[in-house]
Amino acid sequence: MRFRTLRRHVREGFKNIFRNGWMTVASVGAVTTTLILVGAFLAIMFNLNNMADNIEGDVEINVLIDSTANKAQIEQLNGEIKDIGKVESVRFSSKDEQLKELIESMGKQGDAWELFEQDNPLNHVFVVKTKDPVDTINVAKEISGFDSVQEVNYGQDVVKRLFQFNKYARTIGIILIVGLLFTAIFLISNTIKLTIMARSKEIGIMKLVGATNGFIRWPFFIEGMLLGILGAVIPIAVVLGGYYYLENVLSQKISFSFVTLLPFNPFAWELSLVILLIGAVIGIWGSTMSVRKFLKV
Repeated sequence: MRFRTLRRHVREGFKNIFRNGWMTVASVGAVTTTLILVGAFLAIMFNLNNMADNIEGDVEINVLIDSTANKAQIEQLNGEIKDIGKVESVRFSSKDEQLKELIESMGKQGDAWELFEQDNPLNHVFVVKTKDPVDTINVAKEISGFDSVQEVNYGQDVVKRLFQFNKYARTIGIILIVGLLFTAIFLISNTIKLTIMARSKEIGIMKLVGATNGFIRWPFFIEGMLLGILGAVIPIAVVLGGYYYLENVLSQKISFSFVTLLPFNPFAWELSLVILLIGAVIGIWGSTMSVRKFLKV
């Protein structure tokens, strides 16, 4: 496409924005309303996904070493665990370290365990982390079959439910966002369709004098893209303003380690770019769907 032709299409697209008056306002309003919901859901989903990743990243496998195992057997077990392809790291924790951690975790009640410092009943432990937290269950089953392993703990029931919940939450979130996007496309295509209907005769005349479909479509593509971008400005301001407020409030009132929001910067820029792209895409798609039927003369 020649630069002169492209410049003409862009100019016509801008003219159409101002020419259509209230229909432009209606189209931008439709995009704005939907993108506020989409932006809010995206912010929630990104943060839930980040929290889920943090929780899953804390999942560890505690391999209790048989109390009768000697140093050579412990070294052999260490090598066997490291040889598992899905294992990221293996850390040895002696029974004295385990007792110290237990005493510290129990606070004042842990003082009673100090009596066992001379005759420690705990086991040496290998703390294992997998490359992908989802592989924790399979790796734990494999380790449980090794020699010199007394028991394998990884919070079996809790971990299974956690992975299942995260999987369902992500799937439901994606479905909701896709549903909202199709709703936005439907709304903007119908509002743009009204503006195109008013110019159907103009399109028909252009077709009769030999204008190609592409030549007719391009101004509408530009118009739809501009409507989408204009409709994304207010959602970006609303969502980021609310997110900034929540981040400051939650950081002061909520002390749970896993309830952490993504830092405002660079998340704000990333989310803004995503919303702008979504607005532009649904604007172009909506105008494409609307103008198609009027090109058949």
